[in-house]
Amino acid sequence: MRTTVGIIGGGPAGLLLARLLHRTGIDCVVLESRTRAYVEQRQRAGMLEQGTVDALRDCGAADRLDAEGLIHQGIELRFDRERHHIDFPWLTGGRTVTIYAQTEIVKDLVALQLAEGPTLLFEAEALAVEKPESDSPVVRFLNEGREQTLSCDYVVGCEGSHGVAADAFPAEVGCIYAHEYPYSWLGILADVPPSCEELIYARGPGGFALHSMRSPSVSRLYLQVPNGSDVRDWPDERIWDALDARFAIDGDWRLARGPITSKSMTRMRSSVHEPMRYGRLFLAGDAAHIVPPTGAKGLNLAVSDVRVLARGFAELHRTGSTELLERYSELCLARVWQATRFSYDMTRMLHAQPNGDAFEHRMQLARLRRIAASRPAAAELAANYTGLPLAL
Repeated sequence: MRTTVGIIGGGPAGLLLARLLHRTGIDCVVLESRTRAYVEQRQRAGMLEQGTVDALRDCGAADRLDAEGLIHQGIELRFDRERHHIDFPWLTGGRTVTIYAQTEIVKDLVALQLAEGPTLLFEAEALAVEKPESDSPVVRFLNEGREQTLSCDYVVGCEGSHGVAADAFPAEVGCIYAHEYPYSWLGILADVPPSCEELIYARGPGGFALHSMRSPSVSRLYLQVPNGSDVRDWPDERIWDALDARFAIDGDWRLARGPITSKSMTRMRSSVHEPMRYGRLFLAGDAAHIVPPTGAKGLNLAVSDVRVLARGFAELHRTGSTELLERYSELCLARVWQATRFSYDMTRMLHAQPNGDAFEHRMQLARLRRIAASRPAAAELAANYTGLPLAL
C-alpha cells in the first residue's frame, strides 16, 4: 500500500487528522489495531475546550455535538463545606466548554470517514515504523492474518502511550519526562440525572471527588482512592457514601444516587515525550504526552496537536514549504508543557496527599481560597481550563 500520510491509531486524534487532511485534498490511511465496536465503546474524556469544538465544526463533524453537547459556563469548586462558582465567560471574554463524550466524537468521525474516505482499516496492528529519517518511511502492520507494509511520505503516531511510533525514535533523540502520582481515580457511570448543572471539583474529607455527566440522564463521577485499589473493594453503597461526604456543603444540596453501570480505575500520571518529531515521523496525542484527567486536557491536547499538523501538511500541499512541519514539535511542546503544568497544579491542589501533613492541607486551602476570592487568580484557572490559544 502507498499513501502520503500514514496514521497509526483510529482514536479521535488519528480520525480528526484524517478528516482534516481529506478536506485539504491530501490522501492518507488510518491503521487501527482494535475493532470498530471496541473503538466506538471505549470510555474516555468528555470535556471539550472551545478550540476543540471549533475544530470539529470546521471539518463538518459537529452536527450531533451541536445538537446534544452540553455547554457549560463554568465549574464549581467545593472545599470546607463551601461552594464557589468560576464563571468562564466573565473571566475569559466569553469562552465556554462543552460536555460531549469522546465515544460520540469517535462514532461521528468513523461514520464520516467510512462514508467519504479516506481509508480506515480496523484490526490493523502496527508492528513497526521503519526508516522514519528517510524520504519514504514504512509502517509494517498485521491485517487479516498477514503482514503488510504501508509506504508513506510521512507517518503520524496517534496510537496512545504504548505504541510503536515512539519506539522508532532513537534513544539518543527521544527523552520522556514522567511523574507518577500517589493516588488513583475510581470512576463510575450511573443511570441517574446529574445533581449539578456544571462540573463540581471537590476537596473533601478523605480527598478529591469530581461530579461530571455524559448526558441529562447519565452521571459520571470520580473518587480519589489509594494506588492499588480494587473496584471489587468498592461496592455501590460505599462509593455513594464517600461521594456524599466529599461533596457535602452547608446548604440545600443533595447528591442523587442511582444504579451504577460501570466502574474503572485510572492511575494518575504525567509524561511528555521530547521531541514530538523525528525525521518524517510525528507523535500526536497520548503517543506524545499523558496528563492526569484533573484538568481535562488529554483529548484537547490531542486535538491541538492535530490542528498544528494539519496546517503544516496543508502548507506543504499548497506551497511546498515544510517550515511549519519542521516547527511542529517546538510549537506543540510549548502548549503541552503549559497544560501539563496546569494539570499538575490542579491535581496537587485538590487531592489529599498520602504523606501530607496539616501544613500541606492548609496550603491547599490557601490556593483554593485565593482562586475563590481573586479575579486574576480565577481568570488564570479559567483561561487554562477553557484552552490556551494555538501558537500559530
